[in-house]
Amino acid sequence: MSETATQQATVVEQGEKEADHHPYFRPKDAATLILVDRSGPVPKVLVGRRHDKVVFMPGKFVFPGGRVDKLDHRVPVAANIPPELEANLLKGSPKITPARARALAIAAIREACEETGLCLGCKTGATPSSLEGPWQPFAQEGLLPDPSGLFLIARAITPPGRVRRFDTRFFTADASAIAHRVEGVVHADAELVELVWVELGSSPLADLHAMTKNVLGELDRRLATGPLRHDAPVPFFHFYGGKMQKDILPGG
Repeated sequence: MSETATQQATVVEQGEKEADHHPYFRPKDAATLILVDRSGPVPKVLVGRRHDKVVFMPGKFVFPGGRVDKLDHRVPVAANIPPELEANLLKGSPKITPARARALAIAAIREACEETGLCLGCKTGATPSSLEGPWQPFAQEGLLPDPSGLFLIARAITPPGRVRRFDTRFFTADASAIAHRVEGVVHADAELVELVWVELGSSPLADLHAMTKNVLGELDRRLATGPLRHDAPVPFFHFYGGKMQKDILPGG
């Protein structure tokens, strides 16, 4: 991190402490999708409660998401990610390639479908045979994933000393982009055992993870200023000097 970035960093109260009971793990690329329902007077966002026996954040309410998969780099899409979104994903350190930025956006869509059964896509006629594995729900409905309506809200890196570490990009999309629902995905033995639509600005759920609260606050502030824009600053939460910090990646 540069000296300037260090001076501008802001301490974030997020309930994480540095741990020393695990060796250093390099963070894995990961993506999360925050679905926003604006059909009512107050926007609602979708969170899911993780199974009590999973290794990463057991029992916590989180946004659906996970690490980037190899298929995310080559799956066909209905539309490309907006160039402004790509530019935002390329900011910060470590640097990534445009192909990696695209894969992050695609991973957010795939993970949301896998964990919640909600699939963001568009019908395009013929469905490519390359829609395999976790993309089967899209293939069966004649859909291709559509990342064109995604916005980047935040980025966060899990602190050192954790058994699982992720460099996560938090995307948001309007719930109206949901093109298909797969039934039976959320159940008592699944990764997410419960889904809840939470009103922005309301009292958070008791088991909402601290970083989830931080990102919800950022989203609430963005929505309060009007329609989402790609030129808004993006917060970057990371561990530095023994504390979780918040840097700002400039918009535009």
